[in-house]
Amino acid sequence: MDDELDRLKPGGLPADKQRWNIEDLQAYVAAMQAEITHVESLIAEKNKVKLAAIALFGRDD
Repeated sequence: MDDELDRLKPGGLPADKQRWNIEDLQAYVAAMQAEITHVESLIAEKNKVKLAAIALFGRDD
């Protein structure tokens, strides 16, 4: 999971976000928001599959 977070960090910057400039912090926030949107989409799709399976095979235990 750390590799995924490192991928979202602006390139070449130290891990100490306190030293990042405003533009890099904003870019980081935008990348994180995009990642959240992507993950929420994955969750929604998996929930659709789960509901379809429940409808087909019976209740969720």
